[in-house]
Parts: sequence; C-alpha cells; structure tokens
Amino acid sequence: MIKMQRSKFTLQRFSVFFLFSVFCFLFSIFGCGYSLHGKASLPFDTIRIGTIENKTVEPKLQDKLYTALTEEFLKQGITVSPDAGYKLSGTIKEFSLLVLSEKGDIAAEYEIVMKGDFTLVDPSGKQKELKNIGSPFIVSFSRPGPLEEVIAAKELASEKAIRDIAMQVVGAVIYQ
Repeated sequence: MIKMQRSKFTLQRFSVFFLFSVFCFLFSIFGCGYSLHGKASLPFDTIRIGTIENKTVEPKLQDKLYTALTEEFLKQGITVSPDAGYKLSGTIKEFSLLVLSEKGDIAAEYEIVMKGDFTLVDPSGKQKELKNIGSPFIVSFSRPGPLEEVIAAKELASEKAIRDIAMQVVGAVIYQ
C-alpha cells in the first residue's frame, strides 16, 4: 500500500513538472511581447527639453507638461540638461472638457481630452515627429457639486492627463 502511494505521488510530481516545463517552453516561444530594457540599451542618456507651446485656452499647461516630461525622463534614467545633443519640443494643440453625463440639467461627469504634437531632434539634425499624442486612458472625473469642487477635481484630472501624455511621449522617444 505504501509503495503504491509513493509511486502515485511520484507520478503526480512528474506530471506537474512536465506540465510546468511545457508551459515554460510555450511561453518562451510565444511570449507576451514585453521585454526589459536597461539603462545601457537607451538610445541616449541626456536630453534637452525645448519649447513646449500651449495653443489652447487652458493656462499653464506648457509649464505642467515640461515638469511632467522632466520627471518621466528622470524616472527612465535619462538626465535633462540644457546642453544635451537630443532635443524634444512640442505643442499642446487640444484641451477639451467634455460632459459625459448629466443629472437633470447639471453636468455630473466630465472627461478631459488633451493632445499634442512633439518633435525629437538628434545631434545630427534628423527629426522624428510624434503626432497627435494623447492619454491612452480616459481621464474623467465626477463632481456634481459646488463650482469650487468641480474646479479642484478638474485640476487633478488635468494633472493625470498631463502625466499620461508625458509617459506616452517618453515611451515613444525611447522605445520606438
């Protein structure tokens, strides 16, 4: 009886090991498409952020985006320096506040849409255009209340949209 249980246990362990091995093999062949990149694989280690133009009526977006881009480059291990060979500049061309839902005659939920065009110039003068970059996620907020609360929620959602655009731009500059 003990011998039978041992052989059954050994068979189960072998089956689990075999299935795990097959899974690892298939995963290595088909993979998920993601890969890890170290600092050494980055195309450059220093960048200059040039002019960020704001062609919308929303104030201070250019300053907020400049800060968000700087923070995102630093997170990725790239130093921002005024004398770097690579230069990134851009234009914020759209900032919209759309009403998603209403309660009665009052807007209850909003969406922020923000888009821009960016240009990366390498040390030799070659340009890479990044057109119509926006947040890949819906940036929304709901505030059916006093105007001060709506404005505060809009500011927080705007910051999220700006950080999303910065991540998109940095990702496009580094990995594409």
